[in-house]
Amino acid sequence: MDVDKKVTFMMEDFYFPADYNENYSESYEDGCCGEGLVCDQESSMHFDSIFIPILYSLALVVGLVGNGLVLVVMWKKRVSLNVTDIFILHLCLADTLLLLTLPFWAVEAVKGWIFGTALCKMNGALFKINFYCGIFMLSCISLDRYLSIVHAVQMYSRKKPMVIHCCCLMVWLFCLLLSIPDWIFLEAVGDSRRQDKIECVPLYTSDSESWRLYSRLLYHILGFALPALMMLFCYSCILLRLRRGSQGMQKKRAIRVIVALVLAFFISWTPFNITLIFDTIHNNQTINSTSTSTSCDSTTALDFALTATSTLGYLHCCVNPVLYAFVGVKFRKHLLDMLRPLGFTLKVPAGMVSRKSSVWSESVDTSHTSAF
Repeated sequence: MDVDKKVTFMMEDFYFPADYNENYSESYEDGCCGEGLVCDQESSMHFDSIFIPILYSLALVVGLVGNGLVLVVMWKKRVSLNVTDIFILHLCLADTLLLLTLPFWAVEAVKGWIFGTALCKMNGALFKINFYCGIFMLSCISLDRYLSIVHAVQMYSRKKPMVIHCCCLMVWLFCLLLSIPDWIFLEAVGDSRRQDKIECVPLYTSDSESWRLYSRLLYHILGFALPALMMLFCYSCILLRLRRGSQGMQKKRAIRVIVALVLAFFISWTPFNITLIFDTIHNNQTINSTSTSTSCDSTTALDFALTATSTLGYLHCCVNPVLYAFVGVKFRKHLLDMLRPLGFTLKVPAGMVSRKSSVWSESVDTSHTSAF
């Protein structure tokens, strides 16, 4: 019911306020908050119309600038990119494409979905493809770091970067498959509970009702639980490996960045996932609820929470360039070399750049690839 929910719905109601609209568009037709009564959502609509455009605009500007600079530097140094660099290249591309969908959701929050069903399906599917792709690329980076630092093993040959690009392409194709429900179920429809405002949401029939639960379960597993477990395992092993050796400046910097990476992911997505779980429980209870005021109050509170927490998750797209690139001394050197003709200058400490390190990071305790 939130725009974010809308966004979620748009995503197929698999992770954002998805279930909201689903339940609203179907079970709520029979009355969600008691016998034949419907919750008024005017307050949450007003909140969405202010909160979402402001936050999405901020995310769009900051994210496009950060990811754009990373992409430019990667393109300039494309001949010397290593495994991690290529994963980061695809990560930035996915984050950028996801950010480009936000203006549509911002407009929806204010005026409703004015772009038609075709663009609704396309925008919702594009959002989901890039959302999943960004999460999967983070997992690939974690695994690559783990193998190269802990086991001194390289997943791919540096001399065959096209092999890595092909693997990334397979990830993109898998994400495209995950977006199929959006192409099928997303529709631009009005909602009587929201003053007949046209919104881009998944529309399920009684025959396709099971897709709602499957899509949400898929999000929790593939979009959060598995990537989170992989990151925790890989980076925990990396931290233990780095702490065993001498604590030089590069290793200390690597440890700080690893901690920042993990914290950024969990701070961005844990609140939304927890809220979404409560939303699922609430929706199931609401159907059998006989208390109108209690059900409507909790529904409104969840609307606010879903909008706020899902927006926090989107801001992760803006944090990625900072954590994966700008913290790296070598990346900053490449960026400053590119900007120097424009008058930008900054000293990079001598000896901080290793020829074997990637475009964005310093080499850390491995002869194969760079760490952070």
